[in-house]
Amino acid sequence: MTSTAAASPTVQPGSFLTLHYRLAGPAGDVINTFSDKPATLSLGTGELSPAMEQRLLGLAEGTRTTFELPAGEAFGERNPDMQQWVARKLMNELGDPHEKYSPGDVVQFPTPDGLGSYAGAVLQVREDGAVLFDFNHPLAGQPVTFEVELIGVL
Repeated sequence: MTSTAAASPTVQPGSFLTLHYRLAGPAGDVINTFSDKPATLSLGTGELSPAMEQRLLGLAEGTRTTFELPAGEAFGERNPDMQQWVARKLMNELGDPHEKYSPGDVVQFPTPDGLGSYAGAVLQVREDGAVLFDFNHPLAGQPVTFEVELIGVL
């Protein structure tokens, strides 16, 4: 009688993953967990874009690989409607009224239900204190390098 080792678990829809990953665009890394503690996430919960989740399906635990996603596939195209002015009064209500905003700053906003947050990058600040934010993902409309090392698959 011979015993065969069980095959490594593979990523399925709804899998819970422990992994290191790196997302980079033409300007370099946006997220890189390889030098820190690994990330944990569940597939299908929106933590990764659908295009990135598709690349993970079927990969075995222990796999380390890199995917090149064409411009716009990972996070969609840039949407000009995602650039919006936010009045200083609202900024004061949401955060520190003495905060100074500068182009390039990234500000976290609470979601309407208060359970999560989303980020906006400051593009411009008007003399009246209103701030023009870009709520597009920083890698929207750009080619993305997605490097992943699957540490655990449940």
